[in-house]
Amino acid sequence: MTLSRLIGRILLALIVLFVLYQLWLFAHVVWWKYYNPSDTAFMDQQLTALRQDNAEAELKHKWVPYTQISPSLKRALVASEDAKFLEHEGFDWEGIQTAWEKNMKKGRIAAGGSTISQQLAKNLFLSGRRSYLRKLEEAAITLMLEAVMDKRRIFEIYLNVIEWGNGVFGAEAAARHYYQTSAANLGAAQAAKLAAMVPNPRYYDKNRNARGLNRKAAIIERRMRYADIP
Repeated sequence: MTLSRLIGRILLALIVLFVLYQLWLFAHVVWWKYYNPSDTAFMDQQLTALRQDNAEAELKHKWVPYTQISPSLKRALVASEDAKFLEHEGFDWEGIQTAWEKNMKKGRIAAGGSTISQQLAKNLFLSGRRSYLRKLEEAAITLMLEAVMDKRRIFEIYLNVIEWGNGVFGAEAAARHYYQTSAANLGAAQAAKLAAMVPNPRYYDKNRNARGLNRKAAIIERRMRYADIP
């Protein structure tokens, strides 16, 4: 077998594997349109990290339906994470451009400009590392989510799987962990503070009165009245 034929077969095998992987991802997205995910890649990653220190560690997570999550929390997350959630088809191009400019100035990936759909894509399937290859994978999964699910379903899954502290995932677990109440009973101020924690939840879990957190929560609370939710 010549070297060129060997290289051709290797490339073909890689293409086949790539296509099969995309089909595997797409099958999961279709399944989750109708059935709730019990965990995510990011949750598995964090559980593994917790069990390095405590072999019996478990995540705090409980799925609740969309209707059992406070509208205040929904508005707070849209206001803080993705103001154009109902308008875009998965990507906020202005946000991406702003993030790109920041990254060019810093010479590294410091800002992502990710929408709620993109964040969900990352949490469901990908690791927490930052790279341009991962952003491409994230983009492909985001397109699948937007093509298969409506905004309400995307948001329902997002609300139930995002990280909110050290081993704390989803709105219900976060409400219980921080306020000893249910996700349905969260008030506007509580919701705004939870939304302010999302970019760095493990840090804020340990530093609940961190400098700037309350100020950011106050800004989010003022913006909530303008947030459109599914």
